[in-house]
Amino acid sequence: MMRSMGLDIGDKRIGVALSDPGAILASPHTIIECSNEEQDIAAIIRIATQHEVGQVVVGLPRSMDGMVGRQAAKVEAFVERLRSHTEIPIEFRDERLSTVSAKRLVQSSGRKAKKKPRYDAAAAAVILQAYLEEKR
Repeated sequence: MMRSMGLDIGDKRIGVALSDPGAILASPHTIIECSNEEQDIAAIIRIATQHEVGQVVVGLPRSMDGMVGRQAAKVEAFVERLRSHTEIPIEFRDERLSTVSAKRLVQSSGRKAKKKPRYDAAAAAVILQAYLEEKR
């Protein structure tokens, strides 16, 4: 098996999650603070190379009625540019409600946050975990 990477792409941050090498369990990995697209893509590729990622799963933020809105179009455009920099297969996954699930998971973990928690990496893990379970 190979490790998979999950991405939750937003305007300010990109949440990154990684699976274990057996592609069974997804865990939050890091949050990339967006600076410029070139650096953001370089950061994603650096993490993918470092962890020998063989598959990238990107959350596509559809609206509740399933339509592709403005944010989803931005994500699709970013992924097209990411694809031109890597051979790693990238696929989309519907991410509706992933942030809601991530918030519940973080809150139920019982950890007291010193500052406002960021859910981006946890949302990426929720997206990736759903993908991994679907593939099994």
